[in-house]
Amino acid sequence: QVQLVESGGGLVQAGGSLRLSCAASGRVFSIGAMGWYRQAPGKQRELVAGVTSGGATNYADSVKGRFTISRDNAKNTVTLQMNSLKPEDTAVYYCNADILYYSYSATYYSNWGRGTQVTVSS
Repeated sequence: QVQLVESGGGLVQAGGSLRLSCAASGRVFSIGAMGWYRQAPGKQRELVAGVTSGGATNYADSVKGRFTISRDNAKNTVTLQMNSLKPEDTAVYYCNADILYYSYSATYYSNWGRGTQVTVSS
């Protein structure tokens, strides 16, 4: 019913930049919080950055000052601009969004994208 499709991952050298985008489509009446998570091999999935429907943002300490999250409510998209990338940023990055499917519902459901690989070489 709902799809979150990520794009923009790839291979970059340390110090470089990448821009990840995620678009929600399908049965989307409203979107609450949106965010980017990542999971490196052998590690748990962790929150990288989040943004509320009102635009308030939060970041993992490890990416503060380097990554910027933004959203376009009209287009149902969320973007993660990643600068000054480090090898430790290498992971699969996942988009997440809390979505209200119907106008008559009061429940937001968490939805995940399939992930996009980001690899930072040293």
